[in-house]
Amino acid sequence: MMTTTSEMMTNSERVRGSFRDPSGFLFSRDGILYRQVNEIYREDYTALMESGLYDKLSGAGLLVSHEEVDQEPEEPEGAYKVIRPAVVPFISYPYEWSFGQLKKAALATLHIQKQAMKFGLSLKDASAYNIQFRGRMPVLIDSLSFEIYQEGRPWVPYRQFCQHFLAPLALMSHTDIRLGQLLREYIDGIPLDLASRLLPGRTRLNFGLLTHLHLHAAAQKRYADRPVDEAARNRQMSRTSLQGLLEGLEGAVRKLKWKPAGTEWGDYYTASAGHYSEETLADKQRLVSAYLERARPNNVWDLGANTGFFSRLASSQGIHTVAFDIDPAAVEQNYRRTVKEKEDNLLPLLQDLINPTPAIGWNSAERMSLKERGPVEAVLALALIHHLAISNNVPLPQRGEFFHGICRWLIIEFVPKSDTQVQILLANRADIFEHYYAEGFEGAFNPYFTVHESDQLAGSGRTLYLMEAR
Repeated sequence: MMTTTSEMMTNSERVRGSFRDPSGFLFSRDGILYRQVNEIYREDYTALMESGLYDKLSGAGLLVSHEEVDQEPEEPEGAYKVIRPAVVPFISYPYEWSFGQLKKAALATLHIQKQAMKFGLSLKDASAYNIQFRGRMPVLIDSLSFEIYQEGRPWVPYRQFCQHFLAPLALMSHTDIRLGQLLREYIDGIPLDLASRLLPGRTRLNFGLLTHLHLHAAAQKRYADRPVDEAARNRQMSRTSLQGLLEGLEGAVRKLKWKPAGTEWGDYYTASAGHYSEETLADKQRLVSAYLERARPNNVWDLGANTGFFSRLASSQGIHTVAFDIDPAAVEQNYRRTVKEKEDNLLPLLQDLINPTPAIGWNSAERMSLKERGPVEAVLALALIHHLAISNNVPLPQRGEFFHGICRWLIIEFVPKSDTQVQILLANRADIFEHYYAEGFEGAFNPYFTVHESDQLAGSGRTLYLMEAR
C-alpha cells in the first residue's frame, strides 16, 4: 500500500500497513517515502524493469512511477534495492469508493494483468488495496505485485479478484448499493459463499456471475476440508485458457450496472430543490471562492460535499480536493462527472462523519482511520452543521474539537433554526437544542478557532464563516 505525506515521520520507520509481502515493504525516513526491495524479489524486479512493462504501465499512468536511490535499507539483511515511489495525494480504501470507482479499479486490474502477460509477467495478487485514485483515474501503487509468468500455472489471484472486486460489485448492482460496506468488515474481500447467498436467484442466469461467483463459491465449499492432492497441485492452465478467464471476468464486470437514482441529496443545489434561492447560491459561491483565495490551501476536504458543487470551486483553482458524502448516489454522480470532465484534482469518496472510517486490520493499524489521513489545510463544512447537531445530537463544542483536529482553515456555514431545512429536521422531534443559535455556535468554536470573516448569505438567515485553528 501507499501512504500520504501526513503519515510520514521525520525519523526512519517501517510503514505500519506494509508487512504482508516478503518481496519488500514501505518505510519513511526524514519525511520521504521509500520502498525496500528484498533479495528474494531480485529476479522478478529485474524482469519488470528490463522487460519494458514498467515503462509501458507507468507511462500510461497505470503504475506508480519510482526511482532507484542510493539510500540505506531499513532492514539491510536480505535487502536488494531501495526505490522512491511517487506519492499519491490521498489514500482511500475500497469501502470508501463509489460503484463506478470500484468498477474502474477492477477493470484496471484486469487490464494490467493482460498487459503484463504480453511482457512475460503476471500479477501475483489482485488486492483492491493496491489500487489508488489520482483524481478520476486508478493507479497500481505496488511495484512488487508482478512475477515472471510461468506457462501452465493457474492465475493465483483469481479468488482474491473475485472477493475484492466481483463479489462487492455484484452485490451493489443486484442486491443493495450499501453492501459495498461489507468490504470494511471483510478486509480480505467478501467471502464468495456469503455473496452467493445474498445475491438474488436470477443472477444464476448470468453466465459470468454463475461461473465466477456461484460455482466458484460451491467449489470452495466442496474442497474446503480436503487435502490438496498431487493432481490438483499440478493442475495446468494454458495461456489461452488464462486469457479466456480474464476475458470472462472482464465481461462479467462490464455487465454490472448501477444507476444512481434521485435521492434527497442528489439535486440539493438545483433550483428545483428549494434549499437555496438563486441569489443565495450565487452569494455563497462568491464567498467560498473568496475565502479559499484568502486561505490559499494546498489541499481541501469538503465534508458533506453532495455532488461536488462547491468542491469544484477548490479543485478548479488547482487545489487537490477530496469530496466526502454519505449518499452513494451523490458520490457516484460526482465521480461520473469527474470522468466526463476529465478532472484530476477532485476525488469523490463515501464517508459517514457520525461513523467515520476507523483504523482496521492487523493490530488496528493496517488501514488508517479518516483522522489519521489528516490534518488537511482547509475543510469545507457547508450545509452540514445542522445535520450533525439536530439529526445526530452532536454538541457544538464536540464539533469544534473535531474540526480543530483535522484542519487549519475552516469554511463553515451556520444554518439557524428559522431556516426551512432545520424546521424540517425539527418537525418530528422535540427541540432540545437550546444552544443552537449563532452566538452559541461562535462561543462553542471560540476555544478552537479564530474567526477571520463572517458574512450572512444574501436572501438568507444563514451565515458563512472563515476560521483559522488556534
